[in-house]
Amino acid sequence: MPYFPEEVVGNIFGFVTSHRDRNAASLVCQAWYRIERLTRHLVFVCNCYAVRPERVHERFPFLRSLSVKGKPHFADFSFVPAGWGATAEPWVNACALACPGLEELRLKRMVVTDDCLKHLAHSFPNLKSIVLVSCDGFSTDGLAAITTNCRFLRELDLQESRVEFRGRHWISCFPKPSTSLESLNFACLNGVVNIHALERLVARSPNLKSLRLNRAVPLAVLAKILSCTRLVDLGTGSFALGNNDGAGALLRVYNALQQCNTLKSLSGFWDSPRLIIPAIHSVCKNLTCLNLSSAPMFRTADFIGVIRLCQNLRHLWVLDHIGDVGLNFVASSCLELQELRVFRANADALASTGVTEQGLVAISIGCRKLNAVFYFCRQMTNSALITIAKNCPRFMSFRLCVLQPRSADAMTGQPLDEGFGAIVRSCKGLRRLSVSGLLTDSVFLYIGMYAERLEMLSIAFAGDTDNGMIYVLNGCKNLKKLEIRSCPFGDTALLAGMHRYEALRSLWMSSCNITLGGCRSLAAHMPSINVEVINEAGTIEEADGDASDAKKVEKLYLYRSVSGPRGDAPGFVKTL
Repeated sequence: MPYFPEEVVGNIFGFVTSHRDRNAASLVCQAWYRIERLTRHLVFVCNCYAVRPERVHERFPFLRSLSVKGKPHFADFSFVPAGWGATAEPWVNACALACPGLEELRLKRMVVTDDCLKHLAHSFPNLKSIVLVSCDGFSTDGLAAITTNCRFLRELDLQESRVEFRGRHWISCFPKPSTSLESLNFACLNGVVNIHALERLVARSPNLKSLRLNRAVPLAVLAKILSCTRLVDLGTGSFALGNNDGAGALLRVYNALQQCNTLKSLSGFWDSPRLIIPAIHSVCKNLTCLNLSSAPMFRTADFIGVIRLCQNLRHLWVLDHIGDVGLNFVASSCLELQELRVFRANADALASTGVTEQGLVAISIGCRKLNAVFYFCRQMTNSALITIAKNCPRFMSFRLCVLQPRSADAMTGQPLDEGFGAIVRSCKGLRRLSVSGLLTDSVFLYIGMYAERLEMLSIAFAGDTDNGMIYVLNGCKNLKKLEIRSCPFGDTALLAGMHRYEALRSLWMSSCNITLGGCRSLAAHMPSINVEVINEAGTIEEADGDASDAKKVEKLYLYRSVSGPRGDAPGFVKTL
């Protein structure tokens, strides 16, 4: 750049925080590539097998914050078999060698062992943030190593991870006399907590703003915690009365909550008695986020009493047993709502329970700022989806799950093609879409034509022929992730998308009509793409010959990589 010294450009890059914008800037010229390389401190790796850890550190020698995703998204729904891979060890080892100044590590859907956490704790003296989302493989021993050695820790988040309980000592290992802790989330932890250590930890953490407790923390302890903090985000734990708790503990929680004028986000409530519900009324007016997805005791009447007071709510997660009546009250009370998630309360419940299209239509009428929906319902109609699309054109994420697969329009018996077509036509900024119900190839024609900004698409039990998948791959120019389950798409559709796979981050297909021969053909034509075939029944033999080409593939995971086939694939995974 002849007119701007590199120091000036480097300072400008310091204000560019978007990973996408920085990636684009690095492609402008060699000088910008070099400057961006040396000034990037935050790195996000969307697939742990897309690049080798050493290459990341070679390109970005001064990184301070690293985020890595492991298993495919469907791992959240148990479609990815145990032992598939995504171990964090190579990433931690590479960080230990290349960047001892690492301050933040965020891992999602990865296998993290206790040895890995111990290595992490001893290698990074300045570590300030550890976030493990949907991870497994570690125990409270590993947590003890982290809390003992990471003296400057500000954030420890174990969101939805599976942690083996080997004792309650880990929480007493935080540094003394005071800590830098600002956020602590151990809501997923099964097992008792050292209550006295927890109380002391909170008391010596003056900067603590976010605290999410597990269900082992009794009501009396919650009252003490609330009295000595100024939390912005609270996960209440069980909110249940312990053996020694009584009306006095309930009164203390009630009084403590009345003093919580800084609280903006509230979640938890496992095993809570209904008599506790009035205690949270005092904090409702300031809430912007309310998560009741773990609170089955909130029936419709209780929910209405709370939601009427939440006029500033932006994010709401609830169970579907509140019914359409409860959602109607959300629509009339929460006019600022931007995100709604409605989860299934009980998989064994009768089909007559839950919510329908009427509740979502009411939300769309009252909450015109809505931009994200995740909605489990027992029925849907085209007219409802058309109304929703008209009322809420700001949708960036629209995920709908009709509980009965291939359910038709509840009023006309027709496919839901026109309803989802209205969603993609009206919502120009749509980035994420999950479709459900009776759907033909027509809906995929609409998606390919109109969903120009779509980045992630999830499909299940939909389509008629290979044309459906072809329509999507020939359109949707910004598509990054495509997840397909139990659809009739076969080799023709798979091979027709070869011109798109270089631009995709990943393609997942399970219970479809693709064959081993089709997958082999794809792999032969695209050496820069890893084509993994997964067969949970046993080891996949490489030398089956042409006779095996016609065998259907249980699961296919396709992703781009600059590192070639991975070396840690188990026997039931074959990289073609």
